Amino acid sequence: MTKKILVIPGDGIGPEVTTWGKAVLEKIGKDFGHEFTYDEALMGHAAIEATGSPLPDETLEKAKASDAILFGAIGHIKYDNDPSAKVRPEQGLLGIRKGLGLYANLRPIMLFDELLDASSLKPEVLRGTDILFFRELTGDVYFGEKTRTQDFASDLMNYNRYEVERIARKAYDAASLRSKRVCSVDKANVLETSRLWREVVQEIAKEYPDVETEHMFIDNAAMQLVKNPKKFDVVVTANLFGDILTDEASQIAGSMGMLASASVGDGTGFFEPIHGSAHDIAGQDKANPLASILSVALMLEIGFGLPEEAKKVTAAIDKTLKAGYRTGDIADAKTDKAKILGTTAMGRKVLEYL
Repeated sequence: MTKKILVIPGDGIGPEVTTWGKAVLEKIGKDFGHEFTYDEALMGHAAIEATGSPLPDETLEKAKASDAILFGAIGHIKYDNDPSAKVRPEQGLLGIRKGLGLYANLRPIMLFDELLDASSLKPEVLRGTDILFFRELTGDVYFGEKTRTQDFASDLMNYNRYEVERIARKAYDAASLRSKRVCSVDKANVLETSRLWREVVQEIAKEYPDVETEHMFIDNAAMQLVKNPKKFDVVVTANLFGDILTDEASQIAGSMGMLASASVGDGTGFFEPIHGSAHDIAGQDKANPLASILSVALMLEIGFGLPEEAKKVTAAIDKTLKAGYRTGDIADAKTDKAKILGTTAMGRKVLEYL
């Protein structure tokens, strides 16, 4: 197989973690006889500093010409402290999603038994949890009309029927291959957008008679996610709700440094860890590279249709954790201090087991 991969390191710890995602891809390509070629581009704060734009035209052109994108992280503290800034790193992420038509964000919440104690939840509550979130990416308040005066602000929450239809079908297709259960999360008791959402999901559900459908309000879903996460399998929800729920779910896995995501449409896929740019630890060899490496596993399976290669990557991480190796964010009081590794050492350790 021949594939062209665009690496966008981004900001903060992004360059550090994508280094190891790319290294794993190179190893898989060599072991399985695939020809993966690479290019690199700027996005976010790094792109603003170099070009004035969070998403340079050259980056979007390279993205459209690629088979998949491996992304690092986006954001910078200077913009967090200046809400009036007109140009912001995150605009690059929204722009590339729109430019590539990436309407579905897939976030698997996969637990490694060795990390059950890393979560703030009890191991007996967590054990056996396996959730696949489908978050709609191109609608909702992030893309609605925005209004701001000195004393008033508004963000328009809106959805078109087709936007709900296409994300719902992806969720039901996935559920058909899993345990045949979909939970659709909305706020249909209050919001018109959610009433449309629920109506459309109910229509799509009829096309999948073997899949069980449950509708749940967002506030209840947020509570149930920490009370009984095993009750969920495939979850489909809107952009804002999905953003919040999947970050909450990161604590089920023990750390945001352990979760990957895929943003897909009908063409180039975008694969990234869900963590932010973490400028407080950038350049200190403290970042956890495992989410970036798990993003590579998603790329191989979802983007390229290579499940065997993806399983080999996941198995290498599992072996690394079983051997007791941890980065600081997933270490606990029982961890052998000699096995608490930095970014580079952890990346090398996964490569050894790979």
